[in-house]
Amino acid sequence: MADNNKIVLSEFTSALLSALNAVRAKPRPDDISALSVSQTVSFFALVYEKVRNAVEFREDHLILRAAIERILRRRFSLNPDGLGEAENLLRELLWARYFDNSTLGGEDIIKIQELIDRYVVLRKILVVGRDAEMQQYLNQFLIDILTCEIEENLKPKSAQTHANFTFYIYQVLRKKIKIEGLKDDQKDAFFLVAVEKVYGKSDRSYLRYHLFITLYKILAGYSIEEIKKLAVSLPSIFKKIDDMIANPFVDNLTKFTRKQLPPFLVLFDLVKNKFQNITNILTDKEKLWSEVDQTCRDKYQQLGARIRNLAIRSFIYILLTKMLFALILEFPLSNYFYGEVNYESILINTLFPPILMVIILAFFRVPGEENIKKIYQRMIEIIDADKSFETKIAFMPKKPRYKRPLLIFGFTIFYSLTFFVTLSLIYEGLLYLNFNLVSQVIFIFFVSVVTFFSYRIRQVAKELRLEDKQGILTPIVDFFFMPILSLGKFFSQEIAKLNFFIFIFDFIIEVPFKLLFEVVEEWISFVRKRKEEII
Repeated sequence: MADNNKIVLSEFTSALLSALNAVRAKPRPDDISALSVSQTVSFFALVYEKVRNAVEFREDHLILRAAIERILRRRFSLNPDGLGEAENLLRELLWARYFDNSTLGGEDIIKIQELIDRYVVLRKILVVGRDAEMQQYLNQFLIDILTCEIEENLKPKSAQTHANFTFYIYQVLRKKIKIEGLKDDQKDAFFLVAVEKVYGKSDRSYLRYHLFITLYKILAGYSIEEIKKLAVSLPSIFKKIDDMIANPFVDNLTKFTRKQLPPFLVLFDLVKNKFQNITNILTDKEKLWSEVDQTCRDKYQQLGARIRNLAIRSFIYILLTKMLFALILEFPLSNYFYGEVNYESILINTLFPPILMVIILAFFRVPGEENIKKIYQRMIEIIDADKSFETKIAFMPKKPRYKRPLLIFGFTIFYSLTFFVTLSLIYEGLLYLNFNLVSQVIFIFFVSVVTFFSYRIRQVAKELRLEDKQGILTPIVDFFFMPILSLGKFFSQEIAKLNFFIFIFDFIIEVPFKLLFEVVEEWISFVRKRKEEII
């Protein structure tokens, strides 16, 4: 008689546990080759890095790669051939405490320098004889690949663990998807992009890199001669990868993946925290329920702190990059066009956005007991040997059907009406408060950006919700808020490209600062050696 309390693990789950068991942390370098930096210099470099990252909002897991890119771009501008830049890069990362002191060493320098050398060879071959726009495109793609591979070389354990989890989601869910008119290999490629976007929260750089190494190899896997032969094909390869990322099917698959993700997140959290006893837990329903219940409650508890931290970071980013700049403009423009400054409007424009963010985030609710039960049941379907869950078709997006032009025209008019109604109400309210046109524009700018960031933060609270039910008033709220969200997305994504503070930091402050750090580092090292000689 079968034991109903036991779970037989699927081949995918067994393969995942086996792969994770083989993952090893990067060994510490020996005492002779280990890189050590001055803690005095490191303190000031860390402060600088914190301030610099505050003016460019990124997810935490994307900050290190962005820092590597920023350092390398500055280094290449002074040393285009990149000779000897690996050690300089690693020292700067140690300064900013992205890695603990003495955890990087001679072997890392050799590996990273080899990657830099391959990048330089590719860049020289690719940019010759091309127009400026194509040169910029190819160089950015190469930088994306280089910086992602450098990060994964320096953090191999987290990179391998992430890759194993990503592949597990892909393997479990890919057979559930059928897309009319697409071959399986095309569908699988689009689905892999969706998993990277949803689970990995990958930006464009990491999407490009992971697709490239999935279709081909990592840069370190090519010899210099192979790199030269590959260079001929790279422009078409890069375009193929970007076309895959931008394909409309990816958006639909992203929505599907997001709905499937909660049990995977809880499972992976459980695997990481209880790995020594994970097989016993996953094969026993009672133990699994106890651990899932506790894990979900712990993650619910963490949501509040996580959302508060995101809110603070978002507001600092908005304050430094948008609000302060706009407020500086409000004084001279109001004086120039209207001959006076409305201090009440400036006060409102300063105080209302953070109050609005607090109000929006105050209404988030964590999922309840029923959601935990659904996650538990779905997790059993995912990990057990019964293949009915993996093979049951759950998603069949069809080719875009022919839509009636008259209906589309009507929807477009109605959607435009939402902008008119919402902005008109705001305009009338601001007129009542004696806002001039300059103050009105700045108010709408503030409110839309804050609303957009608040909306993004609220989505974090939903990542553990297996089923998201809409409220009765949701369509009415959407009617008034969609225009504001659309404007906020535009301002955040498009105007962010003109981030004034990023320009100041990267081109005016960072170069002399890092040069000063190098001089101080060298001086401290010199004094230390003289001291050792005396002893």
